[in-house]
Formats: sequence, C-alpha cells, structure tokens
Amino acid sequence: MAVITEPPGSNLSAQQVKRERKQQFKIAGRAYLWLLPILISMAAIVYYPLIYGIVLSFTNANQDNIALHLGSTTLPATYKFVGFQNYIDIIQSWFTPGSDGAHILLQTLIWIVANIVLHFVISLGLALILNRKMRFRAIYRVLLMVPWAMPQYVSAFGWLFLFNQQYGFIDVALQSMHLPIIPWASDPNWALVSVIVVNVWLGIPFTTVTLLGGLQSVPTEMYEASAIDGATRWQALRFITLPMLRPIAFLVTLLDVIWTFNAFSIIYLITQGGPFNRTQTLVTYAWVQAIQGKQLFGVGGAYGVIILVILLIFTFFYSRLLRANETVY
Repeated sequence: MAVITEPPGSNLSAQQVKRERKQQFKIAGRAYLWLLPILISMAAIVYYPLIYGIVLSFTNANQDNIALHLGSTTLPATYKFVGFQNYIDIIQSWFTPGSDGAHILLQTLIWIVANIVLHFVISLGLALILNRKMRFRAIYRVLLMVPWAMPQYVSAFGWLFLFNQQYGFIDVALQSMHLPIIPWASDPNWALVSVIVVNVWLGIPFTTVTLLGGLQSVPTEMYEASAIDGATRWQALRFITLPMLRPIAFLVTLLDVIWTFNAFSIIYLITQGGPFNRTQTLVTYAWVQAIQGKQLFGVGGAYGVIILVILLIFTFFYSRLLRANETVY
C-alpha cells in the first residue's frame, strides 16, 4: 500500500508564509496606529462639521430655533426639515434679474476669471524672465516669495492703507499730479478691482514658482534646434514652451481656481463685501448668511454644499480634460 508523504520543507514554507503575514499585519497595524490621531482630528475638524452642515442645509435652522444651553437649562431645537427649499431659493435668486443672488453669482465669475487670467499671464511672464541667465537672479526669486510668505491679514492691512482715499499713497500721488482720486471704498466697481489687485499680488508667487519649475524641465536642446531652424522667440514660445508647460499649467490652474473660489480673508478684510454687497462672492455671502444678520444656518449650509458640488464637478471635468490633453501630447 502506497504511502503519500508531503514533500520535505512544505510545513516550513507554510509556517514561513504565516509568519510573513503576521509580520505584515503588525506593520500595517503600527501604520494605522500612527495615523489614528490624524484620522480622529480629521473626523472632528472636517468630516463632522461637513456632515452636520449638510444636515442643516435641509432645515430652516437659524439663531431663533437652534438648541440653546443656558447653564443647567437646555432649550431644545425647534427647526424643521424643509427638504430642498433652501437650494431652490438660492438657485432661483441667481436667475432673478436685479437680485443679490444674481449680482453675487456674476461677481463670483468675474472674481475667478480675472484672478486666474492675471495670475497665469503675469506669472508666465515673470517665469520666462527669471528662467533666463541674469545677475542677482537668486535675489529676485527670494523677493518674489515675499507676498506669499507674508500673512494675508498683514498684506490686506497694507493694501488697505494704500487704498485709503485721504492718506493712501495711490490717491495722494494722484492728487499731487492734479488727477481725480479713485473712490476705492465707495464705488462698487473700484472696490471689486481693489480686492482683485490684492489677490493677484498674493497669488503670483506660487504660480510663478510652479511655472518656473516647469520651464526648467524643458530640454535646452529643443530651443537650440529651433534656433538652428530659424524659429523666432515667439515661435519657440508657441510651439515648444507652451506645449511642454501644458501639464503644469493645467495643474496650477486647477489649484488656483479652487483657492480663488474659496478665498475669504482678502475680501472680508478689505471691503467686507461692500459697498452694497458688490464685492461679495458665493463664499463670503455664505458666511454672511450663516454668521451675520439672522444667522440662517440652514441657508449657509446650503451655500456650502452648493460650493462643494461646484468645485467637485469642475475638478472632475477639468481632470478629464487634463488626461485627454496628456494623451494627445
């Protein structure tokens, strides 16, 4: 009768596999243990407020009907579920001519487009200059980072002084040249220009440094070959520099749109949304609805969800466009 025996070393290999799996579980357990404080912090700081805000966006919660804790006495919340009514009211206001919602939507579009275009055009010009060999280039690069390294509230207060109609440097200089002063604070159009100028000044360093890194990755042999073929600087920029910068430019633009859309401190510190709400964007107006006035927490939550959805949709389609361009080029 034949006896089937296991090949030698089979038990040893099985035990070795078991030990390796156990070791992998230990390593993964330690990794998750180190990540646990971060996950708890993210849950408390980000995810809980996000979920709570989404829940409130479907209610009529405000300062009069939320739960109050007065010492040992607790007044229960009396707000009610209203479904999508807050969202419907917000979207309807966007398409109502002359309403604050229509103005704020238009101002948001102007704010984003103006900042993105100026950031990219000015930053590309500075990056092209700094990419060339010149004296004190390292010093120029350091000076370029000053606006980005400076706290935003310091920059805002500095520009606020420059925009002062009585003592600001800009209007004083205009008066000395017998030119009319600019009503930065009282004219809605100039107020919007003022916050765009400050935000452009703050955003240029990051965009410039990122594009400069992209320029430095372009092989110099391509420019040398184009020069031999008789290409002009404009042709080299159009057919070499810009196509090679395309992936970096797409990424920078995506980040810039998100940051500009969510910008709050510059508008709040310089104009506080005025005059007559003509420098409000969706982000600042959401804060006004949720914090100021009647403290409409439900409406503010709905604005927050709408902003989140807009950015997610934009990121999705922009990422698909980026992948399509990478495939082509």
